[in-house]
Amino acid sequence: MGSPIRVLVWNECRHEKVHEAVREVYPDGIHAAIAGHLGKQQGMDVRTATLDDPEHGLAEEVLSSTDVLIWWGHMAHNEVSDEVAGRAHTRVLEGMGLIALHSSQDSKILKRVLGTTCCVHWREAGEKERLWNIEPGHPITEGIGDYFELPHVEMYGERFDVPDPDKLIFISWFEGGEVFRSGCVWERGHGRVFYFRPGHETFPIYYDQNVMRVLANATRWAAPRIWKKQESPHVEPIEPLPQR
Repeated sequence: MGSPIRVLVWNECRHEKVHEAVREVYPDGIHAAIAGHLGKQQGMDVRTATLDDPEHGLAEEVLSSTDVLIWWGHMAHNEVSDEVAGRAHTRVLEGMGLIALHSSQDSKILKRVLGTTCCVHWREAGEKERLWNIEPGHPITEGIGDYFELPHVEMYGERFDVPDPDKLIFISWFEGGEVFRSGCVWERGHGRVFYFRPGHETFPIYYDQNVMRVLANATRWAAPRIWKKQESPHVEPIEPLPQR
């Protein structure tokens, strides 16, 4: 058995501090709910960090010992320093996996990695979501049926301003009629990136069995295959060149 996947679950952890309705659902924070599930998975070493930690919990030494970064943010995207977002971006290009959840579509790190605004249409009405599994052979969908449903969610609708995914994993339908590309994967540099839409601070989505199975599968999929700095070195020719 190889080394465990070193997972860091990052949460801005602001709603939990100011809204009682959020504390009722996630008394220890969204990061704790996610980390609690992943920590039970074989072969995963799971830690957490939050926005108010020194350097947002993402110091150089922390990122250098992280294989997969799971990111949840909502109300405080702009409080993440450009330096820290750039540091995480560089680490993705070098091989770290990134999993961005729900409203993290508006995070600095995902927008840097994808190079677009990541804008969406949205509505908070507690409606039903049906997620269709359109890649049943993909590692991220292992153990997931043709679809699964969440009874109460915040709607995200198209147009979702992202580059065409390397692979589209899930498409969502909402009770109000919209659809959304709710599970998208990309490769950037040597790193793998997964955006997964389900999640909200006042709905118990991170206790749902299917959602958590997807996150565990995605963590394994996103784990690095190689670590390599992105550089532009000057090189000598392999074969002798004629004198000119």
